[in-house]
Amino acid sequence: MNLLKENIFIQQFGNQPRVLAPYYLRKTYLCYQVKGPDDSILDKGCFQNKKKRHAEIRFIDKINSLNLDQNQCYRIICYVTWSPCHNCAKELVDFISNRHHLSLQLFASRLYFHWVRCYQRGLQRLQAKRVSVAVMKGPEFKDCWEKFVDHQGRSFPSWEKLEQYSESISRRLSRILRFANQNNLEDSFRDLRLGSPSPSSSRSDSR
Repeated sequence: MNLLKENIFIQQFGNQPRVLAPYYLRKTYLCYQVKGPDDSILDKGCFQNKKKRHAEIRFIDKINSLNLDQNQCYRIICYVTWSPCHNCAKELVDFISNRHHLSLQLFASRLYFHWVRCYQRGLQRLQAKRVSVAVMKGPEFKDCWEKFVDHQGRSFPSWEKLEQYSESISRRLSRILRFANQNNLEDSFRDLRLGSPSPSSSRSDSR
């Protein structure tokens, strides 16, 4: 596995609400680890979006290629710079729904288009389908640094207001997940053709 450079980790996993000068594009990185029944790490790696295939889809392909024993239980932990888009959320739901020997924990540094309805629904559906969705905080950033960064023995260099930003993002995620039942009810109304609120406008995916 190619480890991340320190500056790449700091730039891409930073949870600051905006990028300060010098400006750069915040991309999608997904770092994962697969733990076996004895909690040992069986596999780990890091993916980026590549050739129109999002990191989440490349991650799914990788886990499928491992051919994990369905008679054993495995825990998968993912650290992502951006929460999944609505399409990747659907793919992750489809992936985990048919694999009861796997549990998936998803920790996001930032929420992607969190104000857009379809992206909110993607997060809600993940939570409803056995995927634990949470925000990265100090311990997760430290673990990601130690396992996926070429840090040459250096300790995780926390940045200013890390925990404050994490708490703010976590409250936002909690509000989104709290309305899952309400959105499910609206889906039922739509299926019955009783009408529902007009969908929020969507925005292009630029992760």
